Amino acid sequence: MNPMDERRQFTAVVLAADRAAGDPVAARTGSACKAIAPVRGIPMIIRVLDALEASGMIKSIIICGPPKHAIQTCPELDDRIASGRVTWLPNLDSPSRSADSCLAKIERDAPVLLTTADHALLTPAIVQYFLTESQKQEGDAAVGAVAYGDITAAFPGARRTVIKLRDAQVCGCNLYAFLNPRGRGLVSFWRRAEELRKRPWQLIAQVFGLITVLFYVTGLLTVDRGLKTVAARTGIKVSPVFLPYPQAGIDVDKVADLLLVESILAERQSNSSNDFRHSDDNG
Repeated sequence: MNPMDERRQFTAVVLAADRAAGDPVAARTGSACKAIAPVRGIPMIIRVLDALEASGMIKSIIICGPPKHAIQTCPELDDRIASGRVTWLPNLDSPSRSADSCLAKIERDAPVLLTTADHALLTPAIVQYFLTESQKQEGDAAVGAVAYGDITAAFPGARRTVIKLRDAQVCGCNLYAFLNPRGRGLVSFWRRAEELRKRPWQLIAQVFGLITVLFYVTGLLTVDRGLKTVAARTGIKVSPVFLPYPQAGIDVDKVADLLLVESILAERQSNSSNDFRHSDDNG
């Protein structure tokens, strides 16, 4: 492996524990936890792990959660952990604390990709694009985002949490790159905001301050101003990476999300089959 290839290799951290007991997706599918809920016959976390491995940009994978009793109900995941193909760590009582515990196990200077087990539409191309663009930004950390308009155009009726800014309406996509030790400090920042993720105006008020929230509620806050405020408050330069993949903005939080994801995968499989048949007919 040449030095450039080594530089591009990330350690991936996958958060795979349920946020609370009685997850509706786990209940709907009869699974021990959401991460191993089957999506068109394949556990969600296996879809994520396969996409990470196939990207060619991940040298090792750590999963945080699911609990051991749940792992035993998913033989494929159990086998990957037993073989050392992935490393398992127990989850803590919040996603940010779980992420922090994983980062503590990773060499300080190693670049890290953080994602979640419910990113069932993750593909190698999404991983490659996000990590390649992240490294071009020359910042400390990068956050993946998708334009809300791209999601609604591709998947009419999809309901997502939207951050409305003057120059963009954006949705997160559970992709974070920590490019240096300073960038890892974003997890501490995340911990402060964790309980406010569904109430963006309160997040801005408590984390960014009064002036910034006034810009937000009057529709004047821009992406650039928001990130400059983060840098001023934390010393961390965070860059957005806008992904040209609408599906990157869809994770599986609710049963409705599960049904949407399964319909997208079914259509993708149907289109692939049709393309193959068309190619064969013209063989």
